[in-house]
Amino acid sequence: MNLQTTTPLTSGWKLFGVIAALILAMSAAILWAHADPVEGVRSLIRATARTSFTLFLIAFTASAFVALVPAPWSKAVLRERRYIGLAFAFSHLVHAIAIYSYGRLAPEFWPGRTGFANVPGSVGYLFIVLMTVTSFKPVARRLSAVAWKRLHTTGMWVIAAVFASSYFKRIPMDSAYAIPFGILLAAIAIRQVGKLAQANKRRQTATRGAAQYPTEAA
Repeated sequence: MNLQTTTPLTSGWKLFGVIAALILAMSAAILWAHADPVEGVRSLIRATARTSFTLFLIAFTASAFVALVPAPWSKAVLRERRYIGLAFAFSHLVHAIAIYSYGRLAPEFWPGRTGFANVPGSVGYLFIVLMTVTSFKPVARRLSAVAWKRLHTTGMWVIAAVFASSYFKRIPMDSAYAIPFGILLAAIAIRQVGKLAQANKRRQTATRGAAQYPTEAA
C-alpha cells in the first residue's frame, strides 16, 4: 500500500486521539496495579516521562529523517508531526498532573526541592504551552512565519536541553539513565546532520536552477 497516495486510517486528530487514549489507559492500569497510591503515582510519573520522551524524539527528528531517508514512512511521520507534538504535550500534561498528585500525597516532596531545581522544568513547560497554543491555526495566524518558526525551533531545543539535564544528572545515581541520555544525543546528531543535508539539497537546487537559466551578459 502506498502511504503517499492513500489516507492513513489513523492520522490527524484521530492519531492524537489514539495516542491520548493509550496514555490514559496506561495511566489507569498503572494506578490500578499499585495498592499504595503513592507508589502508583510515582510509577505513573516515570511512565509518562518515557511516553513524553518517545513522542518528543519522533517530532524532534521528523524533518531530519525525511532529508536523510526520504521514504514513505518518514514522510508520513513528518506529515503527522503536529499531532505527534500535541500528543507529547498531552502526555506531559498527564505527567504534570501526576507530579502535582504526588506532591499532595507526599507533602515532603515540594519542601525537599529547591527553587533552582524547579527552573528547568518550569521553563520547559512554558515552551510546551506556547508551542501547543500556537499549533492551532487561529493563534498561529497572529504570528509571522519567522516568529512562529523561531518559537517552535527554540522550544524544541529548550525541551531537548531539559530532557538532557534531567537524564544526565541522574546517571551517577543510576547508570541506566545513560541510555536515554545517549539516545537523545543521537537524536540531536541526526537532527543536525539532517539540517546539513537539507541545506546541501537547497544549494544543489539553486545551482541547477542557475545553470538552467543563466543570466544573460549585458
